[in-house]
Amino acid sequence: MGRAFEFRKHRKFKRWASMSKTFTRIGKDIYMAVKDGGSDPKNNSRLRALIQNAKSENMPKENIERAIKKAINKDTKDFKEVIYEGYAPGGVALLIVTATDNINRTVGNIRSYFNKVGGSLAVSGSVEFQFQHSCHFTLQIKEHDVEELELELIDLNVEEIFEENDKIVIYAPFEHYGTIQEGLELLDLDIQSSGFERIPNNLKKVSKSDETHVLKLIDMLDDDDDVQNVFHNLDVSD
Repeated sequence: MGRAFEFRKHRKFKRWASMSKTFTRIGKDIYMAVKDGGSDPKNNSRLRALIQNAKSENMPKENIERAIKKAINKDTKDFKEVIYEGYAPGGVALLIVTATDNINRTVGNIRSYFNKVGGSLAVSGSVEFQFQHSCHFTLQIKEHDVEELELELIDLNVEEIFEENDKIVIYAPFEHYGTIQEGLELLDLDIQSSGFERIPNNLKKVSKSDETHVLKLIDMLDDDDDVQNVFHNLDVSD
């Protein structure tokens, strides 16, 4: 197996604490996709994918429609994606993806979380190079198996494809997201979800004390309403 498979095996996944928080974060993604590419899913591949993600999380249709209408309304506040970089105890690198309508509030909160555990925010670019920017797709397993699908997608720059929890998972460089999405749709494959990840080039093992502080920081970041995703290179394997 490759780097993406190992990353998924070792990464600490935390499911958002409540369904309402999950819907809020998906709603922000939909909002920004509509702002960037319009409200018609047929002409906006990113919006089409996010609607698939919303359905996979059992997000009600009315919630999806509300997020789209909110983005169309010129009187609503504008959310922007801002990425913050920092180091936690033990030198663990973190990338924090936010969607915010108040940058001062967001950066102030994030800085306070780092300070509480003895970490620090870093300048832009000092952490990002330690991660590979990738896209991923999760498919329902039907008539295709991994080997057959790998042959069909060989020209779409797919890097890894493997089975996980009765699903087929595909990884590729993020710049090929649109091409792969279109290819999967042309093959009439059931895309359950898709998105972007930052896969660390190397995992970092730290002391149990530092690990406790890093996981506390990740939890605080995950609980912040402005934070969409947290990526790190902490090795949590035993």
